[in-house]
Amino acid sequence: MNTDLIFDNTEIAFSLKSDSELERAFFLFKMISIEPLVRIGTVATNFAIKAHLPVEGLIRATVFDHFCGGVNEKDCLPVIDKMYEKGVSSVLDYSVEGKETEKEFDDAKNMIINIIDFAKSKEAMPIAVFKPTGFGRFKLYEKIGKGEKLNQNELEEWQRVIKRFDDVCKKAKDCNIEVLIDAEESWMQDTADELVSGMMRKYNTEKPIVFNTLQMYRHDRLAFLENEHKKAKEGNYFLGFKLVRGAYMEKENERADEKGYPTPICESKFATDQNFNKGLRYILDNLDCISLFAGTHNEDSSYLLMRLMKEKGLDNNDSRVWFGQLYGMSDHISFNLAYKGYNVAKYVPFGPVKDVMPYLIRRAEENTSVAGQTGRELALLTKEKKRRKNL
Repeated sequence: MNTDLIFDNTEIAFSLKSDSELERAFFLFKMISIEPLVRIGTVATNFAIKAHLPVEGLIRATVFDHFCGGVNEKDCLPVIDKMYEKGVSSVLDYSVEGKETEKEFDDAKNMIINIIDFAKSKEAMPIAVFKPTGFGRFKLYEKIGKGEKLNQNELEEWQRVIKRFDDVCKKAKDCNIEVLIDAEESWMQDTADELVSGMMRKYNTEKPIVFNTLQMYRHDRLAFLENEHKKAKEGNYFLGFKLVRGAYMEKENERADEKGYPTPICESKFATDQNFNKGLRYILDNLDCISLFAGTHNEDSSYLLMRLMKEKGLDNNDSRVWFGQLYGMSDHISFNLAYKGYNVAKYVPFGPVKDVMPYLIRRAEENTSVAGQTGRELALLTKEKKRRKNL
């Protein structure tokens, strides 16, 4: 797809890693590549944390420090500053999941507002992020999506969810920080989409500040994107979209099977890849109105986006196009893109060790299930270890 295979350059990819960090990364991906080990490790880790066994230190020194920036935003500063020296920005991701109370939702909202405040004086942090279910109950989104009538308490609860979204989006606009709103399971997503679209109408009047997320393993997302574009042109506002392949495939297929409706997921990995790449093309064809954050660990899609930008005569650092990867993964994509002057941001998860464990476990499971992902990481780490040995 592209003759200049920049992602093979391991010297640039791992320039921030010391020899010991390189060894730790190799060890972790080696462990993650063994599926039974991931299953056993997940059960053992969950048990150890629930039983209050003294494992936090071990987790912190290994998997946590590799995939997370720290336990709080200030703790992440060394990681943020170090990456920015190489041209890679940070998206601080408060990765505490599964909260259910109004206080926890308010705390999450206040945390995002603090991050935006924290980010406005740091060039290295142009983007913030949150999950819809960080600000409200999953079941409430689901009930609204089904068109069920809310009782008085639920109506008031929903108004508080809307206000949390609004508070954060207003703060983002005031501070000129883009805010990415993550996508979740399809059976709550329609409600979240409607809410995010309203925030775009309200706050994307001069440029995209609020970004929705499209999981392109869903076969309906391209049509949704086109429809949102039509509404934005009519309403004279801008759109921002983060494109990802998707994170809930097994859950989506199982639920569709169990409840007897057609799965919303594309029929194959190839169809998902095609859908993702069509989304890239569509946005690049409409950059006057839509900005893109391409969240991908896929080399072919990254090369395609580079090629499309070149064909359209765009500068590598055009502010309307960002590439994004997760901290601790695909450094060969992030740092080589940044070296070539593209806009690149790493999602940097943070939070108390025990609260971030569901996130870390999902990362391990995803790496185990994504064909070739872990093997590619191991091959590149091996190549860099050899290169350093031969210096």
